[in-house]
Amino acid sequence: MAFDIEMIKKVYEKMPERVAKARELVGRPLTLSEKILYTHLWDGTPSQSFERGKDYVDFAPDRVACQDATAQMALLQFMHAGKSKVAVPTTVHCDHLIQAKVEANTDLAVAKTQSSEVFDFLSSVSNKYGIGFWKPGAGIIHQIVLENYAFPGGMMIGTDSHTVNAGGLGMLAIGVGGADAVDVMSGMAWELKFPKLIGVKLTGKLNGWTAPKDVILRVADILTVKGGTGAIVEYFGEGALSMSCTGKGTICNMGAEIGATTSTFGYDDSMRRYLAATERQDVVDAADKVAEHLTADTEVYANPELYFDQVIEINLSELEPYINGPFTPDRGTPVSKMKEEAAANGWPLKVEWGLIGSCTNSSYEDMSRAASIVEQAVAHGITPKAEFGINPGSELIRYTIERDGIIATFEKMGTKVFTNACGPCIGQWDRAGADKGEKNTIVHSFNRNFSKRADGNPNTHAFVTSPEMVAALAIAGDLSFNPLTDTLLNDNGEEVRLEAPKGDELPTKGFDVEDPGYQAPAADGSAVVISVSPESQRLQLLDPFQPWDGKNISGAKLLIKAFGKCTTDHISMAGPWLRFRGHLDNISNNMLIGAENAFTHETNRVKNQLTGEYGEVPAVQRAYKAAGVPTIVVGDQNYGEGSSREHAAMEPRHLGVEAVLVKSFARIHETNLKKQGMLALTFANEADYDKIQEGDTINFLDLTEFAPAKPLTLEFVHADGSKDIILANHTYNAGQIEWFKAGSALNLIAAGKA
Repeated sequence: MAFDIEMIKKVYEKMPERVAKARELVGRPLTLSEKILYTHLWDGTPSQSFERGKDYVDFAPDRVACQDATAQMALLQFMHAGKSKVAVPTTVHCDHLIQAKVEANTDLAVAKTQSSEVFDFLSSVSNKYGIGFWKPGAGIIHQIVLENYAFPGGMMIGTDSHTVNAGGLGMLAIGVGGADAVDVMSGMAWELKFPKLIGVKLTGKLNGWTAPKDVILRVADILTVKGGTGAIVEYFGEGALSMSCTGKGTICNMGAEIGATTSTFGYDDSMRRYLAATERQDVVDAADKVAEHLTADTEVYANPELYFDQVIEINLSELEPYINGPFTPDRGTPVSKMKEEAAANGWPLKVEWGLIGSCTNSSYEDMSRAASIVEQAVAHGITPKAEFGINPGSELIRYTIERDGIIATFEKMGTKVFTNACGPCIGQWDRAGADKGEKNTIVHSFNRNFSKRADGNPNTHAFVTSPEMVAALAIAGDLSFNPLTDTLLNDNGEEVRLEAPKGDELPTKGFDVEDPGYQAPAADGSAVVISVSPESQRLQLLDPFQPWDGKNISGAKLLIKAFGKCTTDHISMAGPWLRFRGHLDNISNNMLIGAENAFTHETNRVKNQLTGEYGEVPAVQRAYKAAGVPTIVVGDQNYGEGSSREHAAMEPRHLGVEAVLVKSFARIHETNLKKQGMLALTFANEADYDKIQEGDTINFLDLTEFAPAKPLTLEFVHADGSKDIILANHTYNAGQIEWFKAGSALNLIAAGKA
């Protein structure tokens, strides 16, 4: 039986009436996304129509999910909310703090020792506040959510940008920062600007070497890393119906890489099969009663241009495998064009590593199809040219693929089987030789490939592709290898052609597992004591941020003008820094160390205007804070793209940065800045970015008149005494301005005023 089945049934009970009322108010047929949004309004039955991309709306999500790296800060904040138990079903998953190095058992044992303080903290907090706890080794948060909690027509939020993976089961699942999660866990409304809608019509059917991964790689190539910002992507068409549920999850998962609020598919037979296979026939039975409301109205998919803000059409029958990268997930190259693209750009052709797994591609189908390629190579006597590693998505997957001989197949090729965890995907990879900084190429089935993300080496050219293609390219050891047309030489010098991959959507013998790794919370957690040592280097209780003093900010210094791509990886790196995710002061020592200084084009080196000397970004900012000098950060386009980690907002706030002024924001990061009481501003005229000089002093001229839809005026005083007056736009509504005034949204919750 499913977790929270009674909650799911209640959601479905309300759907028919609410969908009907929404359709009446909007005055037209509804998309699936709109049905779910209007069904989950905080005020209950809809009473007004909302304008896409404009209206801020309060929602009531059904559940919350947190991974261990972000859960620490989220739960530290929740402890300040004064609640005895979470208001909605919530889970914590220990998947980020496990480093891939040797093999699963060894690496897991090391992680349990090194991070025992954090795991114990998360376990005890979960036990106290009624939160389900998934132990280290249980699996990756999004795979476990898909296997246990996701349900068609539901709405959930999670403290990880790839929460959107649950869209593969027809949910609206949205990545947020910890402060947003705290709101919902505390029984409050969750606010979101009503999204725009992008429809992706899939015709034809995947065949041969193409996989669901290629759909989202193509979409990313079309929309770029910010093309989906502020929008929900809804997939439909005969091609959508022909894909597996986990394949749909892969597509939704990487929707985070186009900046989309979330992505989803309508309820269909693939979801029924998956729910039944994961022992949730009760969800199928409940969903079937309201099936018409778990997909768009018929007219919508028949004439999508009338109902979506943008429509993209992809013919799956004509789609070929894509290899995206390096350094950004939206640079798409069809496999047939890779040889010439690599030559033109000087990309290393030799593939050093092939990696399969992460929350994006670690399903049974993914593993079985990739294993079919490995099986062929072994049978034909082909020695792989690259090293190979896999991360199963969950203990359920690992146990089942071991039972079915899939792991044994991988091991015939010398594959390293890492822990059921994120591992290399989020920089938790102790890769031998990475410290040498050599230029090299790796291929993986992960979702992100930013510089230094996987192994810390800025010269590692990481390419994103399907698990099947990862297997083929790792075996060939050649980025330009095209398995559709090229042959390989086996150990006898014979030419061998790899056949297209084959694999089961679901295990024919069913899933199996001995210990899934779940810990249910205490029925009454009031007696559970949570202790954090003041001397701890891993955990630190939070002090409230100070409220605004009601005055204009004056005499502020420019901390850094970031140039080009500045993701949350650049603002708050992962990898070895993950161990400090529960200690705000310690992790603040990585603030903006990956951002490129626009004046020197160096990283982690900025001018200290108090001394005239250059220093590391966190050290310079600490000097400003000690001197009582406010600062601002200036950035480029899509600032804060990537992970939902709110540390990228909390660190500047903790160290005394007052405002971030950029050309444009990624959605989650902008919200995180607002939640922490910072000013998230955009240039009214993007060309004004070029006016910012290294020695600038900044004065806010009208912050005392801060109001919705009213730009702020900033005076930039240059070192030579000249000035530029710059207008800065913002998207704060009245309630969000109160967050700023109070010092943070959490301060309002703690004061009982939110």
